[in-house]
Amino acid sequence: MARTITVGLDGSPESRAAAEWAAREAALRQVPVRLLHVWLPVPEPMAQAPLLGAETHRHWTERIPREAAEGLRLRHPGVEVTVEQRAGTPAEVLLEAARDAELLVLGSRALSGLAGFLIGSVGQSVVAHAEAPVILVRAGEQAADEHLEDPAGIPSAATGFRPVVVGLDTGSPDENVLVFAFEEARRRGAPLTALRVWNLPSSSAYSLAAGFDPREELARVQAEALTEALLPWREKYPDVEVTETCRLGSPAEHLIDAARDASLVVVGRRIRRNPFGVHIGAVAHAVMHHATTPVAVVAHD
Repeated sequence: MARTITVGLDGSPESRAAAEWAAREAALRQVPVRLLHVWLPVPEPMAQAPLLGAETHRHWTERIPREAAEGLRLRHPGVEVTVEQRAGTPAEVLLEAARDAELLVLGSRALSGLAGFLIGSVGQSVVAHAEAPVILVRAGEQAADEHLEDPAGIPSAATGFRPVVVGLDTGSPDENVLVFAFEEARRRGAPLTALRVWNLPSSSAYSLAAGFDPREELARVQAEALTEALLPWREKYPDVEVTETCRLGSPAEHLIDAARDASLVVVGRRIRRNPFGVHIGAVAHAVMHHATTPVAVVAHD
């Protein structure tokens, strides 16, 4: 099912928020939304129980996506919404669905305090192995959260979009990640913040010990590298306003901080051909769990 945004739906608040985000994105892209509900077959002993039988189970599994689809059609009348149900292991079914989807959208629920967001083993496995971009949406995410406040300081979905933020490695900037980020910014009519975070090389310790601080010169070199890496993309997307930002420190911390004022944060994930284990990368993993705005994880070679 080409050019379709697929949503993993289980009836939870986070999956409903993911479905709402997907419908808004579908309107921008002018593509359909597919609500995918994965259910595990009822074991035979449970199927014989009068209250937990197969018919009762089927009723609830059909009701969840049906009611979600009806609500989306009412709130987003210009978006085509379809429903699909599959039996099987959620991670395997979602990964199979991602092969023919333009985007796969999943929900993540908030943890208490400063712990961040719980992605869960299914979500992490899907992110680690899907080659289509995966979007993670927080429970409670609202359309107004992605937009600037109105002149009175009130959240509103009628104002312009907040910036799209992309983390960039100037040593090996990936085309997939940059195309995704620029396209998302252009669809939204939003500015793009390209963030490059760097650290001092180990050799700088000797310079500091000798009384020479190399940070200013290194910052200049990093800023020039960022400008050079973005130059062809500025030419390709002249209608996208780009802000170049270089920071010294932790890439994950700076991306999480920038996400607070963004409509979307985009990170890359290198494709690992080994089918075993979870390979996401430390930066993407941290952003997934702690950024407060929707996160797009884009796979690349």
